[in-house]
Amino acid sequence: MKRIVSRITVEVLGSPQNYVEETLQKVLGKLQVEEGIRIHSTQVFESKQMDNKLYNTFADIEFETTSLKRMMEICYDYTPSIIEILEPAGMEVDSNDISDFLNDFLARIHKYSMVLKKLQAENILMKREKSK
Repeated sequence: MKRIVSRITVEVLGSPQNYVEETLQKVLGKLQVEEGIRIHSTQVFESKQMDNKLYNTFADIEFETTSLKRMMEICYDYTPSIIEILEPAGMEVDSNDISDFLNDFLARIHKYSMVLKKLQAENILMKREKSK
């Protein structure tokens, strides 16, 4: 199998500052023990307060997988804000991998759509109850 080397940026936003920093460390710790990947390097950036009084911190993580499917699972599980495939420069992709990816992607979109619709319905009911 070919190796795929990628770099992702994982961000955490919230408050208080120590919670944001601890959460990022937990995410990095979880990523370290993921099966099917090998971490090459991690660079953590200092947390900063944003205009909205929330704190933001992020990390750049370079890692290696042996399959495109595993790399995409990492994207699903950690929802990085950026991904860059560093190696290989040219890559042939198996149509089964693309089909699996698209089906997983669609399943997640449908799941999130159902959650959003449920929240919208609950919001409408709460507004009706409040106006009584």
